[in-house]
Amino acid sequence: MNALRRPAGAAVTPRHPTLVQRCVARCVWLTALAVAASQRRRIVDPTGALAVIRRSPVIFAIWHNRLAFSLLSYRILIGSQTKARQLAALVSASRDGALLAAVLEAFKVQPVRGSSSRRGSQALRELITWAERGLDLAITPDGPRGPRYVAHPGVIALARATDLPIIPASFNFSRKWELSSWDRFQIPVPFGAYQLELGPALTVSQDSDRDVDLDLAELQRRLMAITRD
Repeated sequence: MNALRRPAGAAVTPRHPTLVQRCVARCVWLTALAVAASQRRRIVDPTGALAVIRRSPVIFAIWHNRLAFSLLSYRILIGSQTKARQLAALVSASRDGALLAAVLEAFKVQPVRGSSSRRGSQALRELITWAERGLDLAITPDGPRGPRYVAHPGVIALARATDLPIIPASFNFSRKWELSSWDRFQIPVPFGAYQLELGPALTVSQDSDRDVDLDLAELQRRLMAITRD
C-alpha cells in the first residue's frame, strides 16, 4: 500500500504472483490470524473518525511499517453492518509487490499495482475507478521506499480526484520485533497488546489553486500525532 505520484512514462505490466508466492501469502494470512487472536486490542478514536468510516467510503493512510494488522482490522473498523464494503489497496508493481498482492488477495482485498516509479498514473486511474464503485482505498504515504514517516503527495492527489476523506491510522504495539528494512517494519510479538489509533478525518480541498503541500503537511502532522515509537 505505497505512495503514489503522477510520473510520466510507458505503461508497465505488473508481475503476477507465482505459485510459491501464493503459498507464502497463505502462510502469512494464517500466521497473522493466529498472532492477532493472541493480542489484546484497543481502538482509540478521540475525534469520531470511526463514524466517518462506517458512514461512507474513505481513504486509509497508514505508515508502511505498520501494515502487519491493517488488513485484519479493516472489518473491525467498518463494522458488522457494512459487510458489503470492500477495500482496494495500492502495492508495488515489482516482483516483491507480487507477493504483497497475493497477501492482499488472501485477505479478500483488491490489489492495485503501482508506485511513484512504476505504473503510477495507471494505478491512480484504477484506484479512482474502484472508488467510483464504492470501495474504500488504502495507501501508505511513505511507501514503497521511503523515507520513513515522510508522506508523498500521491495520497492528496487521490483524495482530490475521488473526493473521499483521508483517515490517518496507526498501530502501536506493546511488544514488537523491528526488521532492519528502510521502514523498520514492525512485527507484533504474540500474546501482547496493540492500540489501533485513528486520527481526525482530513477532507482535502478541491480548489485546484490550493497548494498541495498544505494538505500534505496537515496529513503528515496528523499521522505523526498517532505514531508512537
